[in-house]
Amino acid sequence: MRRIFRTGNSVAVSLPKDALDLLGLKEGSKVSVEVDQERRRIIITPVGSTLPGVDEEFVRQVAEFIEQYRPTLEALARR
Repeated sequence: MRRIFRTGNSVAVSLPKDALDLLGLKEGSKVSVEVDQERRRIIITPVGSTLPGVDEEFVRQVAEFIEQYRPTLEALARR
């Protein structure tokens, strides 16, 4: 779970390192932010950083899987 926090005149949320690594993102990377009102979700998508041969829909599904099962994946990583 993450918390939203204030930074200057904005609010932010920190992103887990494993998610950033999986998507090849780092500080300064460009991303697109969309709101899925129906499912009440925020979708963050890398911009211009697609990997050759990797389908963007697959990347989205993997990121969604990681978010949904994060507690279980973190517990397994500690073993």
